[in-house]
Amino acid sequence: MKIPDNLVFVLFGASGDLAFRKIIPAIYSLKIHLLLPEKFEIIGVSRSVMSDLDFREKLKKGITSFSGEQNITDELLISFTNHITYLTLDISSPSEYVKLRDKLAETDINSGTGGNYIFYLATPPSLYTIIAGSLSSIGLSDQSVGFRRFIFEKPFGYDLKSCKELNKKLHDLFAEEQIFRIDHYLGKETVQNLLVTRFSNGMFEPLWNRNYINYIEITSAESIGVESRGGYYDKAGALRDMVQNHLLQMVGLTAMEPPSSMNPDAIRNEILKVFQSFQPIVEDEVDKYVIRGQYTASRVRGECLTGYRYEKGVDPNSRTETFVAIKFYINNWRWGGVPFYIRTGKRLPTRVTEIVIHFKPTPHFLFHVNDIDRSANQLIIRIQPDEGILLKFGMKEPGAGFNVKNVSMDFHYSELANIRLPEAYERLLNDVMVGDSTLYSRDDTVETAWKFLEPIQNGWSNNPAIKVFGYPCGTWGPETANDLIEGKDLTWRYPCKNLADDGLYCEL
Repeated sequence: MKIPDNLVFVLFGASGDLAFRKIIPAIYSLKIHLLLPEKFEIIGVSRSVMSDLDFREKLKKGITSFSGEQNITDELLISFTNHITYLTLDISSPSEYVKLRDKLAETDINSGTGGNYIFYLATPPSLYTIIAGSLSSIGLSDQSVGFRRFIFEKPFGYDLKSCKELNKKLHDLFAEEQIFRIDHYLGKETVQNLLVTRFSNGMFEPLWNRNYINYIEITSAESIGVESRGGYYDKAGALRDMVQNHLLQMVGLTAMEPPSSMNPDAIRNEILKVFQSFQPIVEDEVDKYVIRGQYTASRVRGECLTGYRYEKGVDPNSRTETFVAIKFYINNWRWGGVPFYIRTGKRLPTRVTEIVIHFKPTPHFLFHVNDIDRSANQLIIRIQPDEGILLKFGMKEPGAGFNVKNVSMDFHYSELANIRLPEAYERLLNDVMVGDSTLYSRDDTVETAWKFLEPIQNGWSNNPAIKVFGYPCGTWGPETANDLIEGKDLTWRYPCKNLADDGLYCEL
C-alpha cells in the first residue's frame, strides 16, 4: 500500500451508517499506519444539520467501535478528527453545491491540499446522477488542476437497462478513469490472494481447468436477517444485492486466464472475458438453473426468529428472494462442461464466504473409504470470517489395512506473526487515493454481469409460476437447492450444521 498525494476526501451521506461503521474507521486506520498524505482533509456532506464538533464526536464513537485498532487514545482521535469538517447541504438541489465548491477552495488555501479531490457517494443510487451532475456543473470534475475521482457504492443500476443509462450519464460527465465502482469483497486479502495462489504456484495452475476440476461452488452466507433494511432490501433482493457484484466478481477472479501483467486493465480485461463466456440462461428455463427462497419463522438456539414477510418495511405478500442459488457454465476452453454453483442467503446458520474447488475423483479408487467420498479432494479459499486456505485430501489411517481418512492442511492469515490484515475498505480507499483501479469494476464488466442476470430477472417478473421456496431461519436454504448439484449423492458444502430447532413454516 502506497502513500498518496495530498488530497481532500468528500463524503456524501456522511451522517449514514456506512460512513459511521466502515468508511471513517478505515480512513482512521490508514492514518494510524502512516498511509495518508501529509496534508489530508475530510469534508462530510449530508442533509442533516450538525456542527463540526457534533460530527467529530459521533465519528469518534464509530472509530472506537469499528476500526479494530488497538490502543485508541483521545489524543489520536483528536489529532485525526481535527482534519474533519461538516457541511449541511441539500444534496438534491444543484444550486446548493456552490457551498461545497467554496469550502473546497478554502480548504485548499488553508491546508495546501493542491486541488486533489475524491468524492465518495455513500448515498442511495437514485442520487448518483444528481450529485454527479451538480459537481460537474460547477467544475468539480475538471482535472486541469489536481485529480478528481468519484466512488460509487453498489448496486450500480438495478438491471441491464438502468446500468447502461447510469454509465452513459456518468460518461457524459466524467472519464471512465475517474469512476470507481466499489465492491468491498474485492478488498479482502484472500480474494486478492486468489490471483497469487493461482498464478505464482506451479502446482495449482496446471490443474486449474476442466481436465482436473469437477465443479466449483461459491457461497456467501449471512446469519443475520434484513434487520432495519427491510424497505431497501424488499426492492433489491439477494440477486441485486449480492450476486450481480460480489459473487460474480469472485467467479471472474476464480475462472480468469492469466493476465499479461498486473496492470489494472490487463486484469479487468480477463475478468470481462469470463463474463462474456457465461452460457446464457434462457428465460423459459430459469427454474431449471436458479432456486430462490425466502426465510420463514423458526426457533434457533432457543430464540424465535421472525420470518422475512414480518420484518419491518417488508410487503406482507413479498416474493423478494432472501436466498438464491444458480448453476451455470462458462463456455471456453478452460472451463467447458464444468458446472459453477453460486449461492447467497440471509438467516443461514453462519456467516461465511468461501470458494470451493472440487477436484475430480481418481479414475480407479483402490482403497476403502472411511469418512470421505471419491470427490473429497477440495481446495477451500475462505474469504470471511477467518481468512485462509484449506486443502482437503485422503491419508491412510494408522494401523493395518488401507483405510482412507480425510485430512486438512489449513492456513489462517491470523496465524502470521507480526502481520496485520487490513480491512477491505482500507485497501480499497488507499487504492483510489493512489489511482489504482485494479479492484474496482469497469463499466463493460458491470453491464455484462447484468446482461447475464437479465433473463433471470425477466423470468421471475413474467412467470409467477416460478416458486419462491420457504426455508426456516437457521437452515442452509431450500432443500431443493441440492437438486442443482450434478452427480450422485453430491450436495453443497455445509461449513456447519443447521441450527433451527423447529420450523414454524409460513406458506409462500
